[in-house]
Amino acid sequence: MDLLFLGAAREVTGSAFLLTAGGQHVLIDCGMEQGYDTYENQRLPVKPSQVDCVVLTHAHIDHSGMIPALVKQGFSGPIYATRATIELCSIMLLDSAHIQENEAEWRNRKSKRAGRAEYVPLYTQQDALDAVALMREASYTELIDILPGFRLMMTDAGHLLGSASTTLEVTDMGVTRRVVFSGDIGNLDQPMLNDPTYLTSADIVVMESTYGDRDHGERPDYVGDLVDTLQTTFDRGGNVVIPSFAVGRTQEVLYVLRDIKQRGLVRGHDGFPVYMDSPLAIRATNVFTQSDAALFDEEMNALLDAGINPITFDDLNISLTVDESKAINVEKRPCVIISASGMAEAGRIRHHLKHNLWRPESTILFVGYQSVGTLGRVILDGAQEVKLFGETIQVRAQIRALKALSGHADRAGLKAWADSFTPRPRKFFIVHGEESSALSFAQLLESEGHAVEVPYSGDRWDLINDYQLQQGPRTLAGEAAKAAEAEADLDTGRLMPRKERRAPTPAVENADRMLDNALNRLRGLIHQGHGWSNGIKKQLARQINKLCDKWE
Repeated sequence: MDLLFLGAAREVTGSAFLLTAGGQHVLIDCGMEQGYDTYENQRLPVKPSQVDCVVLTHAHIDHSGMIPALVKQGFSGPIYATRATIELCSIMLLDSAHIQENEAEWRNRKSKRAGRAEYVPLYTQQDALDAVALMREASYTELIDILPGFRLMMTDAGHLLGSASTTLEVTDMGVTRRVVFSGDIGNLDQPMLNDPTYLTSADIVVMESTYGDRDHGERPDYVGDLVDTLQTTFDRGGNVVIPSFAVGRTQEVLYVLRDIKQRGLVRGHDGFPVYMDSPLAIRATNVFTQSDAALFDEEMNALLDAGINPITFDDLNISLTVDESKAINVEKRPCVIISASGMAEAGRIRHHLKHNLWRPESTILFVGYQSVGTLGRVILDGAQEVKLFGETIQVRAQIRALKALSGHADRAGLKAWADSFTPRPRKFFIVHGEESSALSFAQLLESEGHAVEVPYSGDRWDLINDYQLQQGPRTLAGEAAKAAEAEADLDTGRLMPRKERRAPTPAVENADRMLDNALNRLRGLIHQGHGWSNGIKKQLARQINKLCDKWE
């Protein structure tokens, strides 16, 4: 019985773990990397057709986004997930495939004129449909047999509609281990959703650490904070632009906006328009409104029982078409614009940023986690200018973050979740966090006597005898890319053959966007460096000048 770490190891995204026992392979999550890639993720060591089943913790693309690629390359087993996760994946994976097909079509128009080879999308909408067809419902708290020697139970993780922590009871060579994968652990007192359910029994815990190095602070008043943002921005004559994840965060923002409008908390701007400019978010909102009441908290259910739709209201405008999206930017009244993607890496939000970042009267309001290397993180870190669509845009808008709506537990919340196990697990593996965050949280657990590891991609552990079987390469992503270019062999047993290797975001980036993102990242780094010592500043300046000398 062994566990191989593939993705989200000392990184936040790309969740993927391979659990093997009795010659059977179970893949827990199969996510797509998003944002900056610190370490090169190792690929699946077996052919996709040799994976017996997949267990999916929730629908977010960094946990589910590579499942269609797995299916495309031969996987045909069952995919276990909660009903809500299956419903959300049915729209999210299709949307991801649609984006990639459009990108491939655009690139191939250019490639044809240049005489270059055809560009193949990572997967197609048909691949996504085939993946959804393999999904099988696993209900909360129900222990089910999924393979000989493997039993599965889902528990509400409180992070997203249908999100789960998964418990796998695995028996191999007469020994049984209870292995828990936390998935993403939700924040307490989130709008709409139940709080995460604490587990009490595990031998091995694979646990996220997104906010493992910090607390959210004293519980802020998210209604009051949002009212202040709206009031001050509208009084200046500006727009509030909200980069928001289409699934989960957008519905929470709508929930709070409905409450604000109903209570008349924004003065002097009655009937201010709200634009939801994301076709995916619109479809996801329909899933929320049709879901089982047991998935929601008491306050949400009280509204539903009173016949109130908690995530819709007067003056909510739905933008489906491109023309409707463009029309938002000629709106004369101060308004709220909610658009995807949540980290501003792709989608319509980039157009709205182009039209509002330079306006000092507007506000860009972040309501979710921003990974290192994403445009959202660069803006949030204080960049003075960014590049969008090849154009330099000054950042003059107010930049704010509504931390109260974080979908992830903070350091204290993670510790409370970890402390719920009695007796203590044999070992914690800390994953799904930036390296500094994962190490910080591991140190906290170790200080209380827990056995803890912070694995790298490619690390493999024997779960019966508790020792490391294999050490993955500690290779930075840039170094690995150079090595891959020099390697001629194609290993078709890997999850993504090199001929299909693509950038780690749902919208496969073209060269111009890659260059823009690199420039935005450098600007963010320089801004952070203002507080560094003079020696470090000089060293950075010399390295940048050396790079310019090489390319000029």
